[in-house]
Amino acid sequence: MLSLDKIYHARFVLKDVARKTDLIYAPKIDPESNVYLKTENLQNTGSFKLRGAYYKISQLSKEEKERGVIACSAGNHAQGVALAATKNNIPSIICLPDGAPISKVEATKEYGAKVCLVPGVYDDAYNKAIELRDKEGYTFIHPFDDEDVIAGQGTIGLEILDQLPDVEAVVVPVGGGGLISGIAYALKSLNPAIKVYGVQAQGAASMVTSLKEDEIVKLEEVGTIADGIKVKEPGVNTFDICKKYVDDIVTVSDDEVASAILALIEQHKLITEGAGAVSVAAVMFNKVPVKGKNVVCLLSGGNIDVTILSKVIERGLLKSGRSDTLMIQLEDKPGQLQGVSSTIAKYGANVTGVFYEKASEGSNITDCVLRINVETRNFDHIHSLREGLKLEGFKIIE
Repeated sequence: MLSLDKIYHARFVLKDVARKTDLIYAPKIDPESNVYLKTENLQNTGSFKLRGAYYKISQLSKEEKERGVIACSAGNHAQGVALAATKNNIPSIICLPDGAPISKVEATKEYGAKVCLVPGVYDDAYNKAIELRDKEGYTFIHPFDDEDVIAGQGTIGLEILDQLPDVEAVVVPVGGGGLISGIAYALKSLNPAIKVYGVQAQGAASMVTSLKEDEIVKLEEVGTIADGIKVKEPGVNTFDICKKYVDDIVTVSDDEVASAILALIEQHKLITEGAGAVSVAAVMFNKVPVKGKNVVCLLSGGNIDVTILSKVIERGLLKSGRSDTLMIQLEDKPGQLQGVSSTIAKYGANVTGVFYEKASEGSNITDCVLRINVETRNFDHIHSLREGLKLEGFKIIE
C-alpha cells in the first residue's frame, strides 16, 4: 500500500541517485501570482521518471532482478529504467512507440537497455511489453500504475515542501497519473490545505475524461506535441488517488504548450519538452485558479526532440503575437513593394520572408498578392501594423 512512510523511504533510497532539483522563482510567467518552477527537466536522465523507476527496481526480490526487467515508455520512463537497471547490474529491455523521438531512443540505448520499437503509441508498446513479460519471464516495471513507482515520484512533493514551506498550489503534468498521484498524496498527507492541479493535453485527456465519467475511460486515439503524456488510459491506482487527492485537472492546447516552451526558453533559459511545459501553459493561460498564490509549476522533463524544437518555437511565436503573416493585395506595378516595406519599417516590424503570388480568382487580372512574414512584439503591435498599412491604402486580405 502507498503510504507516507514509503515515500520517505523512497527519498532515502534515492538520496545518492536523484538530484534535489532547484526551485526557481519565475515572476514573468504570471505577474499576478508568485510562480516557482520545480526543474525536474534538469534531473538525471532529463526527467522525473528516474525517481519512480529506481525506487521500484530497488525493491525487487533477488529472483526478480535475476530475470531482468522490461518496461514500456514514450521515452522518459525508458531512460529511467535503463539507468536504474544498469546501476543495479540488471539486464533491461524497453518497448517504445516507433514514433518516439530519436533522441529518447538513442539515450535509452546509451543507458544500457535493449530497445524494442513498437508501431503505434504508448498503449501499443505496453501490450508488447506484457506479451514479452509473459513469454520470457521478465519483471515488468510499470511507468505509472505501481505503488513503488508512485512513491518514488512522491519524493518531489517532499522536496517542494522543503524548498517552499508556504506553497499554496502545485501544478503538475498528467499522462497516466503516476507523477501527480505521488505528489498529491505526499502534499495532502502533510498539508491538506495545499491545492494540487493536474494538466493534460487537449488531445490526450484520458484522466480528465475518466474523472468526468467517474470511471476509467480508454480513449480511441490521442494526439499532441506533448508526447510524454500521450496516454490513452489512466491506471487503476492513479485514477483512485487522483479522485481522492487532486483538486482539479484541466487541459491545454498544443498552441498554448508551444507558447509555454518559448516563454521558458526566453525568460528562464530552460528547455522543456511538451509534457514538461503543460503546467506553465496552464498558469500562463489562466486555466487554474492561482492568482495571488505561491504556486509551483512542475517542469517534468526536458527531453525534447531537437528536430521539432524549431517548429514548436515557430508555433509559440505565432501564439504569443511575436510573428505574423500579412497577405496584401496590390496592383502589379513598380514601387508597390517599396511602399509596403517602408510602412512596415515605420511601424518597427522586421520582415523575415517575402513571397509573390499571382492574383487569385475574383480579383483584377493586373493584381498580385504579397505574402510577407514579419517579426513583431505582441498582438497590439500586429494590430497597429495592420491598421497602418490600411491607412496607407494597402488592402490586407484577412
